[in-house]
Amino acid sequence: MSSFAKVAVLISGGGTNLQAIIDRLAAGELPHVELALVVSSRKNAGGLDRADRAGINHVYIGKENFEQDLIKLLEEHEIDIIVLAGFLKILSSDFV
Repeated sequence: MSSFAKVAVLISGGGTNLQAIIDRLAAGELPHVELALVVSSRKNAGGLDRADRAGINHVYIGKENFEQDLIKLLEEHEIDIIVLAGFLKILSSDFV
């Protein structure tokens, strides 16, 4: 069993909430967190650039089959926790 919780952060915009998480990680304030994936519902979200600069796996998922594609990514990356950080898309009750 890993000593880290693998976290995915879902974003839609500039990524200021994501940056706060990145900064806390860099400061050693989240010692049991591995920020494994950033997913954006917007292609040009600034948060994707923040993830890129921080060396974090990141991806944009388009509207078509969004939830199915998201589930596949979460499973592939073995994500333990999902953080909705300024994420504007409504997720279905089935997903939740």
